Amino acid sequence: MSTPTCTFIAGDDEFLVTRSGKEAFAKLCQEQGEACTPEIIDAQAQNVSEVETAIQRFNESVQTLSLFGDAKVVWLKSVNFISDSQTGRAEGAKKQLTWLLEILESLDPHSTSVLITAFPVDRRRKEYKTLQALGNSTFLESGGAGKDALVNATCKDLEVTLTRDAQGLLLAKTGGQARLIVQELTKLRTYLGKAGRIDESLVLELVPDAGESDFFEVAEAFYKKNLSLSLDALKRHFFNHKEARPLLSTLQGRNRLMIQLRTLLDAGTIRVGARGIDKTSFESAKRTYAAHYAGDDHKTNTNVFTQNTWYLGKLAEQAKRFPLKKLVSFQREFAHAFEQILSRPQEQEAVMRELAIRCLS
Repeated sequence: MSTPTCTFIAGDDEFLVTRSGKEAFAKLCQEQGEACTPEIIDAQAQNVSEVETAIQRFNESVQTLSLFGDAKVVWLKSVNFISDSQTGRAEGAKKQLTWLLEILESLDPHSTSVLITAFPVDRRRKEYKTLQALGNSTFLESGGAGKDALVNATCKDLEVTLTRDAQGLLLAKTGGQARLIVQELTKLRTYLGKAGRIDESLVLELVPDAGESDFFEVAEAFYKKNLSLSLDALKRHFFNHKEARPLLSTLQGRNRLMIQLRTLLDAGTIRVGARGIDKTSFESAKRTYAAHYAGDDHKTNTNVFTQNTWYLGKLAEQAKRFPLKKLVSFQREFAHAFEQILSRPQEQEAVMRELAIRCLS
């Protein structure tokens, strides 16, 4: 039995997997030249019946020869049932995966090239491991080095460069979401109008906050201990926004992280240098104190060890400006401001200005 020409791409970010899949599909088609007959089959399924339909369509596609005898390139796209989901765990879906593997093993590699892209995937499953072994396999990591690689590749395509601080800020503002990273870099390139350099100030000015908004301008001014800048930033904030509570939530969230960082710094548990937090000391602290967070590993400002280390490095430098007692007093002031907003809902800008004056005067 010959080994099929099978390219398998999986990962932990749907955008990255789809993007890589498009590139691989175009390359496979290009390799076949004008004689190529391409076909894309959407395999995203919500139930076992849809899994059966997708695999049946795939089987019909690979078993049907082109009218002119051309080589076929078939992309089974967006497979989502090799996962630890209700559909993925169903016996019917498992049987369909077994059939898919049988189809792949019986293909003639000279007549059909197959590309399979999958997200999400459970890498513990035997079906996943079998697919890996059938041909060229890639797993795309979105975190850490994966995000850096995406930024570098996109910058190269757009002919721009990012400063280190600009890259860290971009990742923080986009929440590390691959699709947003690419979109925002493209927007920044369009703003520049030509190949050039993107610095932190440009990212701060043009890139909006994703998800649970972190209002960087006000927070940055506040923790620079600059009352004038803080009041100006508040004025701009309330020109566009009516509500103070999201902004107050941002300040509280950042302050929680800074309290934790200040505690670790004062204890000598972590070190901060010119390039930010020392990762060795940070990982050591994480191993020591992780148990106190009850195994909570999703990104949250109540757990400093779930945060981006570049971002924490910036916060650590800001935390050095305040003694721990002062940061704790800020948290009390934020709670008081929240009570004031409830009692004076029509004066929210005034409440926040009073807060800044009390804290920074």
